[in-house]
Amino acid sequence: MKPVFAALALTTALTLPALALARPVTLTTQMNNYGGDGAYLALYVTDPGGAYVGSLWMAGGKSKYYKHLSDWYRATGGDLAQINGITGASVGAGRQLEITLDLADALFDAGYSLHIDASVEDMRDSPNEVAVPLTSAGAGQPVAGRRYIANFTYDM
Repeated sequence: MKPVFAALALTTALTLPALALARPVTLTTQMNNYGGDGAYLALYVTDPGGAYVGSLWMAGGKSKYYKHLSDWYRATGGDLAQINGITGASVGAGRQLEITLDLADALFDAGYSLHIDASVEDMRDSPNEVAVPLTSAGAGQPVAGRRYIANFTYDM
């Protein structure tokens, strides 16, 4: 599946249940200089009850390492269809990942959260490295990561 179609399918899936409009949201993840290989990152959304809603992006292309993104892996059962077409390269130490996606307006100010799991080869895994409520007030506000991510922001 082409990345454009996959992103459209995902945003449509996250939009249609609420019959809401979508808006472009830029997700920026700044990595720490942790001194290791490139990090695998899984960006995904949970509902107000903590249930998995959908994957937004997967940084890292080798599926054999996805099991180390343990919260995402548990939520999806490791289903690669969840990320088909929405993957990119791993993110190196000190580097930045910036992606822009259309997200449903209904996800904001309604109790939904964005999560990032992180994993680096030969280093400790970091499930739930970042967890941030999706709110209008939180847009542009940096959130610190726990191990590999220096900070994460989303801008609308």
